[in-house]
Amino acid sequence: MANLLRFFMTNEDEIAFLRYLERHVLKVYPRRVPPDWVEFRAHASVFAQLPEEDLYLAATDIGPVQVDRMKRGPDKGFWRVLEVGSPVIYWDRSRPNFDNELQSGQLWAELDVTQQTGRRNPAPDKFRTLFNEVEAWIHKAYRRGDPKEFWIGPHAARATKESGLVLRDNEHKGGTVDLWR
Repeated sequence: MANLLRFFMTNEDEIAFLRYLERHVLKVYPRRVPPDWVEFRAHASVFAQLPEEDLYLAATDIGPVQVDRMKRGPDKGFWRVLEVGSPVIYWDRSRPNFDNELQSGQLWAELDVTQQTGRRNPAPDKFRTLFNEVEAWIHKAYRRGDPKEFWIGPHAARATKESGLVLRDNEHKGGTVDLWR
């Protein structure tokens, strides 16, 4: 079972998150890596360069990123990051939907030995510590949502209160999320 954080982030919240990540050496990879991809370090000044869809934050100073070439399907020729063997944090970004509601995003990392993933060795302690620091920062800087498994960024919370921004769970038939009272 992966360690999972579910959240709502506006663009301003994402920039603040990238500012926090500047203290760590994390490289950005898209979910489908084109053959000509050039990795770059995650920090606030590269916000405009982030892939629109989900991405990986790779701790390249802890270990190498393992990739595999896709041989079939519409993504043939692209590379995919092997999440279990690589020290990566998967970041599914919050995005507005067609009704201008903010859909939930998530961060997750595979840290433990599990039968489902086939991981034989736990993640390095340094990577576990990094993910736990990110998790602690989100718990400190963000507000708890209702249901409790969601965390709401400060700018998203302000937009919810001031302009009536609706926060929607990204799951199939997902309900709305409110600020915890």
